[in-house]
Amino acid sequence: MADTSLHQSLNQQQTLTPQMRRSLEILQSNSMELSQLIHQAMEINPVLEQLEEDWAEISEPSDAAEDDELSEYREIGQNDDERRERDILQNAGNHHSSDDEEKRQFLYDSIVAPETLQQFLAQQVQQSIVSDEIKHVVMALIGNLNERGFLDISADLLGERLSIPPQTMKQALGLLQSFDPPGIGAADLRDSLLIQLRRLNREDSLEFKICDQFLNELAHRHLAQIAKALSTTVDRIAEATERIARLDPDPGGSFCPTANPHITPDVIIRRALDGSFEAELTNDHIPRLRISDFYKGLLAKMGSDKKAMEYIRDHIRDGRSIISSISLRQETIFSIAQRIIVRQEPFLRFGHSKLRPMTMAEVGEDLGMHATTISRAVSGKYILTPHGMIEMRAFFATGYQTSSGAEFSNAAVRDALQTLINQENPAKPLSDDALTKALNKAGIDIKRRTVAKYREQLHILPSHLRKR
Repeated sequence: MADTSLHQSLNQQQTLTPQMRRSLEILQSNSMELSQLIHQAMEINPVLEQLEEDWAEISEPSDAAEDDELSEYREIGQNDDERRERDILQNAGNHHSSDDEEKRQFLYDSIVAPETLQQFLAQQVQQSIVSDEIKHVVMALIGNLNERGFLDISADLLGERLSIPPQTMKQALGLLQSFDPPGIGAADLRDSLLIQLRRLNREDSLEFKICDQFLNELAHRHLAQIAKALSTTVDRIAEATERIARLDPDPGGSFCPTANPHITPDVIIRRALDGSFEAELTNDHIPRLRISDFYKGLLAKMGSDKKAMEYIRDHIRDGRSIISSISLRQETIFSIAQRIIVRQEPFLRFGHSKLRPMTMAEVGEDLGMHATTISRAVSGKYILTPHGMIEMRAFFATGYQTSSGAEFSNAAVRDALQTLINQENPAKPLSDDALTKALNKAGIDIKRRTVAKYREQLHILPSHLRKR
């Protein structure tokens, strides 16, 4: 048998204190998440209170100033009557105004989420003149739709699981497929296209036969094969194909897939009067906090109740840490936004095609921060620019340099690729080799496999499938 023994070893490892973890959580949170964190902190920590004034109108006293202030309070309160201090402590409560709560609730209630597909269909169910039984089955079907508006489970299988009679399920499915948008409630793409054609009274049309029998051949542009099978000409198949292209392959795609898609920008970049650009923090939904004067005064009057003093002192220290972490978050985001203005001015003036390469390491070096800190700071944050709402992380990307020294980000190269394909002759679409040569001629040194990768990211078919 192996002998057992004890050994001592000495090693070092870094651990994060709870305050540091919370500071990182605050830095990484977006505006809405930070608002929730702040409100939770206010519920737990009684010394925190919300100010009504704007962020720009008030400056929180420094840590050193607060230490001196609290020391002065403690010295003044040494000889106060102990009984009176305990009465004050026992009667002390949360002094947040009810008006604050009403305003906060009004803010949350005023955020209107875009309508989801399920909500849109549920309204049509309620307006339908059918039995409650059919309505319940239709709602069950709606609950099994995916983001495209197709059924994740077959109607027959759902009927078996819920013990719904086949005739009732057939009636409910027919009702669902009669709703808007056309093509909803289908089993797959083929079924959706056929539903849309039926709604257009095109059951006897050539396009109906193509979708019903030759959808796979159509996807590969085998028009001659389809024409031969249907005893017609290629020109007629091409015309029917054009009509099929007007149908919606994704009937549920225009609806928001989530119930809470609201996005609030953390930064707004505007053009100043002199033509330059400037950044401004929105501070939307982020309450302005301070340490309550009531608890500062209460701490100053406590001379003998060490347990109560320690309780209040710990909460004041914790509150100051939260306020400091929020301020640091805002300063970091603002500094990054300023670097984006400096680096991405061509984009701000001319649009996405002028987006330049920029890495988090470069910005971190400029600001004296680690790249991981920059990554946390931009996570989930958005900037409202002259060209729309853009995620901050989208500004950080590698890229290419042209022979003339101009820089292009990956996004700009994809835009250039999309432009080339949009301008190509549909009868003679550009191959990946031709696209590579065109980009190289423009000075962008890029490989064919990279062009193919970007084309796939743009959901663009290969040239032989784009030919018309």
